[in-house]
Amino acid sequence: MLRWFDKLEGHLRRQDANHGNNRSHRHPTNLDFTTTAGAAIPQALMSNVYEGLVEVNQEGEVIPLLAKEWKLSDDRKTYTFNLQEGVTFSNGDPFTAKDVKFSFDRVKSDWVSSLKAKMDVVDNVEVVSDTEVAVHLKQPSNAWLFNIATPVGAIFSPNGVKDLANTPVGTGPYAVEKWTPNESIVLKTRDDYWGAKPGVKQVTLKYFADATATTNALQTGDVDAIANLQAPELLSSFESNDKFQVITGTSSGEVTLSMNNQTAPFNDKRVRQAVLYALDKQAIMDTAWNGYGTLTSTLVTPTDPYYEDLNKVYPYDPAKAKKLLKEAGAENLNITYTVPTRPYAQAVSEIVVSQLKDVGINVTIKSSEFPAVWLDDVFTKHDYQMTTVLAVEARDLLTVFNDPNYYIGYDNSVIAPIAAEADAADEAGYVAGMKKVARQVVDDAASGVLFLFPNIVVAKADLQGLPKNAIVESLNLTELSWK
Repeated sequence: MLRWFDKLEGHLRRQDANHGNNRSHRHPTNLDFTTTAGAAIPQALMSNVYEGLVEVNQEGEVIPLLAKEWKLSDDRKTYTFNLQEGVTFSNGDPFTAKDVKFSFDRVKSDWVSSLKAKMDVVDNVEVVSDTEVAVHLKQPSNAWLFNIATPVGAIFSPNGVKDLANTPVGTGPYAVEKWTPNESIVLKTRDDYWGAKPGVKQVTLKYFADATATTNALQTGDVDAIANLQAPELLSSFESNDKFQVITGTSSGEVTLSMNNQTAPFNDKRVRQAVLYALDKQAIMDTAWNGYGTLTSTLVTPTDPYYEDLNKVYPYDPAKAKKLLKEAGAENLNITYTVPTRPYAQAVSEIVVSQLKDVGINVTIKSSEFPAVWLDDVFTKHDYQMTTVLAVEARDLLTVFNDPNYYIGYDNSVIAPIAAEADAADEAGYVAGMKKVARQVVDDAASGVLFLFPNIVVAKADLQGLPKNAIVESLNLTELSWK
């Protein structure tokens, strides 16, 4: 489940008028996201090398991709997809409905990543013809169609899964030409791609150690763009230079303030509420991230259909925080704040500590190497009181809060039936039900969100087609071109 926790910082370098290359801080350890957790692999490969039946556009809408269209049965349990024709995989295999069945069945049989649970609702996949496939669900599910626009819906060829860690085979506009572990991935544009081809012949994703090295490379012309820059304080030199463009969009990544609901003192709702009242989130975002980002109250973003602005539920109110702590018998509280070694976490931690001290909560920061140590101590062993992490999975509200064994440890007994009813309802019922879930999670102060992470892109002024928003995992490079 590591795929949840970190976004890439990417960078592009032009080799000539038809070449580009992209560089990123969090490098993939291999190229197989079916067995290896982490955002780095699908961010590099989804949309670019692998495609699904559907995809999510920049507005968060599910739109056709390998499926030309689909229809939903009256009982809302069967999706029938009409498929694109003339599509081939990068190894030359033709794409047919059999590949859809193979890929969806394989999620259950071969995937190791916990993402595989998103396919549990599927009863069976029926090949109607080469260009038509019917997916029968065990029960209606509003979430499933969106889920197959994420890595779990990637389509594979049976002849292309022998060495996914090193040789991905997909239907996308790029093929992996070369992969150097910990350094770079070279993507070559496919001449035989079925759809509109990118306007570059090659893209290389590279990996820098820090944001300063990244921006220096852009300034010197060594790279052409930085995607998802995680150092907004470095933007000023680009904003005033007409050789560059700065694009600011939104993402699905929430900078969380996670509290262990099953460990004292955060097993007391009043203490969790006190923490949320004690935080001036606008000041945190302004100070830690130069004001870039969006305030949100829980793991629901403005591009989600069930988004509702609940920021006013916990306004900045230190006096109320102190009152709640007194009621809970938790005055002069001492807690440990496990902070992963990531720029966003380190940037917010000192401000959080200062604001909590003002209401009588004494916080000791415990630095935790990310990902290895943090994942073991916090995510796996749940050995923490409070932590911060960037939760990047799209529509992750239920992933986090509808499982009491998840590292948050939230009691989901109230929201579980609401969530199940919402997923099986019609679209309006789904939206209404998920809003109820979000409100309950916020009312319970299950955990906090400090701000929604911005998607900051810095590029040469003549580079076109970089995505503004990062709503799902992929860094979609399919529309790149030079003016």
